[in-house]
Amino acid sequence: EIVARDQPFGAGPRNRLDLYAPREKHAQPLPVIMFFYGGSWNSGTKDGYAFAGRALAARGFIVAIPDYRLVPEVRFPAFLEDGAAAVRWVRANVARYGGDPDRIVLAGHSAGAYNAAMLSLDPTWLGADRAAVRGFVGLAGPYDFLPFDKPASKAAFAGVADPRTTQPVRFADKGDPPALLLVAGKDDLVSPHNAPNLAAAMTGP
Repeated sequence: EIVARDQPFGAGPRNRLDLYAPREKHAQPLPVIMFFYGGSWNSGTKDGYAFAGRALAARGFIVAIPDYRLVPEVRFPAFLEDGAAAVRWVRANVARYGGDPDRIVLAGHSAGAYNAAMLSLDPTWLGADRAAVRGFVGLAGPYDFLPFDKPASKAAFAGVADPRTTQPVRFADKGDPPALLLVAGKDDLVSPHNAPNLAAAMTGP
C-alpha cells in the first residue's frame, strides 16, 4: 500500500516521490527498491507506475518511485541530479517507514534503467551514499549507446562536451554491486548489445 505520497526531495514540482510498503508489519527493517520509470527521458509519471510499487511492496520491500525532470525542460545531467537527490532523501527518511537505509536496490526500465545504472556505477552522483546501493536491476536499458543516433538520445544529451562521460559501461568494473540485466527479445528501440556489453564490463576480462 502507499504510505507516503508526493514527498518532496527537491525544490521543483517534479521533485516528488511516492513510497509503498507491505500491508503486514515487519519487526526488522526491510530492503528498499527505488524504481525509475522510462519514457525516453521526455515522458512518464510516478503515478503511472503505482502498479509496480504495489507489486514489489507485496513481495516484502519498501518501494520508492520518484518523478524527475524531463526533456525538453532539461538535458543531461539534470535527470541524474534528480535521481541522486531522491536516493539521498530515501536514505535520510526511509527508516521511519520501515525501510533499511543501508540496503537499497536501484531499478529502472529503459531510460529509467539508464538513470539507475549511472547512479549505481558512477560515484559522481551519490558520493558516500553510493555505499548503500546493494544492487542494480535494469530492464531494457541503454548502457553503451554511442553515437547518439536516435531522436531521444540526441535530445537528452545535446551539448555534452565528452559523450563518453554519459555511458554507464565506461564506469563499470568488477567491484560494483551485483546487477540483474533484463532485455526484450524484440526491442527495436534499445539495441540488444547494451546489456551484454555492460555485463562484460562489470565482470571483467
